[in-house]
Amino acid sequence: MIDTLLLSRWQFAITTVYHFFFVPLTLGLSLWVAAVETAYVRTGNEVFKRMAKFWGKLFLINFAMGVATGIVQEFQFGMNWAEYSRFVGDIFGAPLAIEALLAFFLESTFLGIWVFGWDKLSPRLHLLCIWLVAIGSNLSAFWILVANSFMQHPVGYVLNNGRAEMNDFLALITNGHLWVQFPHVVLAGMATAAFFVLGISAYRLLHDSPRLEMFRRSFNYALVYAAAAALLVAVVGHAQGQYVVKTQPMKMAAAEALWESEDPAALSLFTIGDTRNRRDVFSIRVPYLLSFLSYNRFYGEVQGINDLQAQYEEEYGPGDYVPSVFIAYWSFRGMLTTGLLMIVLATYGLYRGIRRRGDPPQWYLRVLVWAIALPFLANSAGWLLSEMGRQPWVVFGLMKTADGSSLAVSTTEAWVSLIAFTLLYAVLIVADVYLLRKYAVEVVEGTDAEAPAAPSLLHA
Repeated sequence: MIDTLLLSRWQFAITTVYHFFFVPLTLGLSLWVAAVETAYVRTGNEVFKRMAKFWGKLFLINFAMGVATGIVQEFQFGMNWAEYSRFVGDIFGAPLAIEALLAFFLESTFLGIWVFGWDKLSPRLHLLCIWLVAIGSNLSAFWILVANSFMQHPVGYVLNNGRAEMNDFLALITNGHLWVQFPHVVLAGMATAAFFVLGISAYRLLHDSPRLEMFRRSFNYALVYAAAAALLVAVVGHAQGQYVVKTQPMKMAAAEALWESEDPAALSLFTIGDTRNRRDVFSIRVPYLLSFLSYNRFYGEVQGINDLQAQYEEEYGPGDYVPSVFIAYWSFRGMLTTGLLMIVLATYGLYRGIRRRGDPPQWYLRVLVWAIALPFLANSAGWLLSEMGRQPWVVFGLMKTADGSSLAVSTTEAWVSLIAFTLLYAVLIVADVYLLRKYAVEVVEGTDAEAPAAPSLLHA
């Protein structure tokens, strides 16, 4: 049966996935543009200035779309999820207010100064503006993740008159979940921006003269950026997974379709499960590996779904505490697969350049154009795992999602808003892709098309 709760969940999921297409690229591209302009100020090389202007224009487009799609999220908390807001508003509101008043105003103010200040500010002062934008963008993510981390691992609160009230702000910003989640999100943003720059640079090198110095340099530096970010995302993701094993064991059990507790625990390579009877139909597993990933040793119990369900019934009362195993299992593998492909592609290009194997082959450049999609797929899969794997809780252990929806929103209103937002966001996505593609392939004034070709792109 399709009720208001289900429609509200769909609406929030759809709008958040749309919004999260823009956020990681904003985080990573702000740092990329700041780094490129730093190179210009330090060297005085006009190629770096053209790079900063070119990639800065694409950053602006993505930033504007991210703001437009993010505003709706705030309204949904007060409308579709009014009961949730009443319960946790004393805690949730503080980091979101700080995000708006400090981080968002910081980045938006100095972004305007950066856009219009190229010929009005000194190079160093102009550079400071883009670094403040980059810092503000990533600070914005920090404060939003402070709020989200409370939902994942509640700390720093007391229950009073049926509400969660903050009693320790320091506990919120030192939440262990925050300090594995925030680096993971920032590094994922860096990887997203790196593959975005790689893909567009590869396209320009394929379709324009390979002597275009600006895109040669962009390709070179983005390879290093991509390899470092993709590898570090995997390292931090490993730490985040270990934290989830301790604080949300049901999420990890669902991500592995692990029905019964095991010690040592085997990692699933491929599983077809019977979710109704909670058992495997067919499974290929690697012995000991899940224990190793959970504890950095080849032994150690990883709790299974059935044992955790019984434990939660004792602790929280009767109910179904198992998230969608299908979504958790396959979103986890989608994230891992796309992440592994990014590591392979980036390290392959880096290896060729370091070994001076000559310019990358055309097939590799063509693959990189399509590989722009990989980090976006990985980000969306990771978000689905993080949020859907927490169900049925909206605040883990404190409030179920079913108890957080608004009592005043009708099914008809939920249908209308769901359809309206989905269509509106679809139009914005199309507009974003159109604008990014338009300006990604535009002729760049002052590009040095006659620069001598280097023996390898990495050594341009």
